[in-house]
Amino acid sequence: MPELNVNGVPLRVGNIFCIGRNYAAHAAELGNALEAEPLVFLKPTSALLGEGEPITLPAYSQDVHHEVELVVMIGKGGADIAEADALDHVAGYGIGLDLTARDVQAEAKRKGLPWVKAKGFRGAACMSAVVDASQVPNPQALHFSLTVNGEVRQQGDSAMMLFPVATIISTLSRLYGLSEGDLIYTGTPEGVSALKSADTLVLSLDGLVTASWRVA
Repeated sequence: MPELNVNGVPLRVGNIFCIGRNYAAHAAELGNALEAEPLVFLKPTSALLGEGEPITLPAYSQDVHHEVELVVMIGKGGADIAEADALDHVAGYGIGLDLTARDVQAEAKRKGLPWVKAKGFRGAACMSAVVDASQVPNPQALHFSLTVNGEVRQQGDSAMMLFPVATIISTLSRLYGLSEGDLIYTGTPEGVSALKSADTLVLSLDGLVTASWRVA
């Protein structure tokens, strides 16, 4: 099981929860309807890719998209967590990529099948270092960005989330339960596009942490 360090303390990564359609402009660019509650899907822990490791695009897709996201790491698990208490359960925050084989996802959606092949391939969950939660007094006041080969592709503002971090944590705890070490990818803003071999990606989270990857 992979581990991430928070203030020098290693935490084993548990579940990897991902939230879809959490920014209205991104939902619109893909022609998706907005949801009444957080849209949740999962990635296997084998999808996790640390900084500096090469991104290998799956051979079965010709259209893998980048999706930059604020990532929350749970430090204290629980069930039925109230929104008012939700942020007390956060160990730290990072910046990550939810890589998506868009052509495979579109086919799965057309057939009413799960998204795992499109979202869960090896390396599909890129993850930066984790910043201690004490450094982020308000997770709804964070700016983040992604450049590809030096060109800004995506810029996000967590204030624009349809479902804020506390709501997501409360919902996940009620529906599934949360455990120490769980990661939550909180959704991507507009600007997703395809990756190609030799692309260099640089992610930044509001001056708190940066991370970079190169596509093999």
